[in-house]
Amino acid sequence: MAINPFTTFVFDLFIFSAIIITAYTVNFYYLAIISRTRKERHPTIDWGTPSVTIQLPIYNEKYVAKRLVDSVCNLDYPKEKMRIMVCDDSDDDTVELLGNVVDDYKKQGFQIEHVRRGTRKGYKAGALKHAMKTTDTDLVAIFDADFIPPTWFLKRAIPHFAKSNIGLVQCRWGHVNENYSALTQVQALSIDFHFLIEQKAKSNSHLFMNFNGTAGIWRRECIEDAGGWHTATLVEDLDLSYRAQMKGWKCLFLPDIVVDAELPAQMNGAKRQQFRWAKGSIQCAIKLLSDIGLKRNVGLEAKIQAFIQLTRHIVYPLVLIQFLTLPILLAAQVNLYVVSVLPAITLATYLAMGPGAYMIVIRGMYHKSWKSKAKLLPALLVYNAGMSVNNTVAVFDAVLGKKNEFHRTPKYGIVTKKDDWRDKAYNLPFTQTTLLEIFFGVYGIMGIFISIFSNNPVFVPIIAIQALGFFYIAYMSLSHTRFKRNKSSVNRPKTKKEKMANTIYKLSMIGIIGIIVFGAYMAVAGYNSDIYPLDRIRGNLDGIVASSDPNVIRDHLTSIQADLDIVMINLPETTDSDGKLISKNPVWIFGTESTNFIRIQNDVNSMFDGLDEISSISKDNSAYHTGMLDINDRALLLKANIMDATPYMYVSPANMMLSVIWIAAIIGIFAALKRKKDQLTKSDEE
Repeated sequence: MAINPFTTFVFDLFIFSAIIITAYTVNFYYLAIISRTRKERHPTIDWGTPSVTIQLPIYNEKYVAKRLVDSVCNLDYPKEKMRIMVCDDSDDDTVELLGNVVDDYKKQGFQIEHVRRGTRKGYKAGALKHAMKTTDTDLVAIFDADFIPPTWFLKRAIPHFAKSNIGLVQCRWGHVNENYSALTQVQALSIDFHFLIEQKAKSNSHLFMNFNGTAGIWRRECIEDAGGWHTATLVEDLDLSYRAQMKGWKCLFLPDIVVDAELPAQMNGAKRQQFRWAKGSIQCAIKLLSDIGLKRNVGLEAKIQAFIQLTRHIVYPLVLIQFLTLPILLAAQVNLYVVSVLPAITLATYLAMGPGAYMIVIRGMYHKSWKSKAKLLPALLVYNAGMSVNNTVAVFDAVLGKKNEFHRTPKYGIVTKKDDWRDKAYNLPFTQTTLLEIFFGVYGIMGIFISIFSNNPVFVPIIAIQALGFFYIAYMSLSHTRFKRNKSSVNRPKTKKEKMANTIYKLSMIGIIGIIVFGAYMAVAGYNSDIYPLDRIRGNLDGIVASSDPNVIRDHLTSIQADLDIVMINLPETTDSDGKLISKNPVWIFGTESTNFIRIQNDVNSMFDGLDEISSISKDNSAYHTGMLDINDRALLLKANIMDATPYMYVSPANMMLSVIWIAAIIGIFAALKRKKDQLTKSDEE
C-alpha cells in the first residue's frame, strides 16, 4: 500500500529514533557485562598519613550543613594532616549557623575555616576554584552538603592512590532516606544503576569514567594538570574528570566504600537535579567531544563510550518523538510489528529489550536482595518516562546555548519516614514544564484510543506507561508545590496575602484537573467524530474488495456514505469563481486532490452507479466481471486516499484552535499562581 509523504516522513522519524534508542540501550547492557567480567586490581600501600584538604561547597543548606561539618570533623584522621574548608556562598541563616559551628571546632584544635568569597560567580565550580588558590595539600576530598562520610572514609580511600597515575578516587553514593517514599526508592535504583554498572565497568577498563561531584578524593596535582575547575558548564565534575583522563590520569571507582547522602524527597527538587545533569552533559559534549576525538592517546572504544556518555540524554527527545509519532502511524494503519503482523512477537521484543533485560541486570547487581529491587522496576519505568519532558527541555537548553544558572537541589535533613519537608524553607514550585507534561499525558490518552480502534492493542501498554509517567510527574509537581515562607519566621500567623494565595492555589488545582478532564473528553469526542468514521470507511472498503455480491457491496457503500456525511460536516470548503463547491479538504495548506473529499464523494457515487449497472447483468457476462473489477479498483484507490487524509484530521483548524484555547487556559492558571508566588516572595524580602 502506498504511503503519503507526510506519513513516510513520520515513519522514518519513528524508525530513526527507535534505532538510536536501541543503540544506547544495548550499550548499557554491554557495560553491565563489562562490570561483571572485567576486573582490574589496584594495589594499596600504607601511605602513612598524607595531607588532605576537605572542601565543603555549600549554598543555603541550613538543614544539613551542620551534620556535614560534624561528620567531617569526626573522621578518623590526624587533625594536623586534615584541613577543612567550608566554602559557603549562602545568603540565608546558613551563614550564621556555619560561622558558629566552625568557631566551635576551631577551639577544639581543628584546621577549619569558613570561606566566604562574597559572590556566587561560577556557582559551585567557582567556589571550588576559589578554594584551590590556597590549597597546598597532596589530596583534595569533596563532599556536598547532604553527604555523611563514615569515620573510616579517608583511611580506606587514600591507600588507593598507590599508583602515581591515579588522579581521582570516586566512592559510591548510599541513600540515607531511600525508603522515605516511592520517589526516593526509584531514584536510589536509578543511581545504583549508574554506579554499579556504568562507573564500575569504566573503572575496571580503559574507558573514561566521571567524577560525581562529591564523595571523592582528587590528587591536587591532577586537578592542576587538567586545568583546574571550569565554570562553563553545569557539571564541572564531569568536565574536570574528562579533561584529567585526556591528560593520561586514571579515575578509580570504589564500590565497597559507600557514603550516605539524602535523595530529593520533593518532586520539583528531583526534576531540578535531573535537569542540571542532562543540560550539563550535553554542554560537556559540545565542549569536549572534538578534543576527545582528536586525542591520539585515547583508544577507539574509549572515544565511543565517551561520546555515548556525554550525549546519552538525547534519548529523552527521541523518546518524545516516538511517543508523538506512534499514534499517527497507528491511525495511518502503518505496520509496526516486528515480525509481519504478529502482536505477540512485537510485545515479546519490547519486554526483552526493556524490563526483561533489566531484571537480569538487577539480579547481578543485588544478588540475594534482587527481588525487592525488581519490584521497583515498573515504578522506575514510569518515572523515567515521565521525566523525558523535563530532560528534553534541558537538552534543548544546552543545544541552543541558553545561559547557565546553577540551581542547587534543596535538601531538608530527611532521614526517616516521620521527617517532613513540607513546612521547611527552600520548597520549589512547579514550573512551565508541568504544562508540557499534562499535554503529553492527554495526548497519550488519545494515543491509547487510537491503538484500540485501529486494532493495535499491543501498543496500548507501551503508550500507557509513558502517559502514566507524564501524569505522575505532573501530579507530583503540583501536589509538592507549597506557598511557604523561606525565612525563619514561619511560625507567625498567616497574612491575608498568604491566605489568599492558598485559596488561589486550591482553586487552580481544581481548574487544572477540570481542564485535563475537558481535554480528555474533547480528544475522545474529536476522535469519534473525525477519525473513527475514517476507520469505519476503511473497514467497509476492505469489505467491498473481499466481496463479489452486489447486495453486500451496496450495504458497505451505504455505510461509507453515512460516515462521509459525518466527516465532511466540519471540513474546510473551497469554491470556484461561480460559487460552486469544488473542494472539502482536511489539508488546509497545500491540499491535494487525493485528500479532496468532494472527489472521494464523487467516486463513491460512481461506485453506486456502477453497481446499479451490473446488478441487472448476469454474473456470467464479461461486463459483470469488468464492472466488479472497476469497483474493486476504486475501493483500493479510495482506501489509499482515506489513509492519506487521516493524519491531517488531527491538525484541522478546529482542533488547532481548541488546542490553543486549552493550552492558553492552563498558561493563564500558571500565570496567576506565579503572580501570587512573586507577591509572597516580595513580602518576605520586605
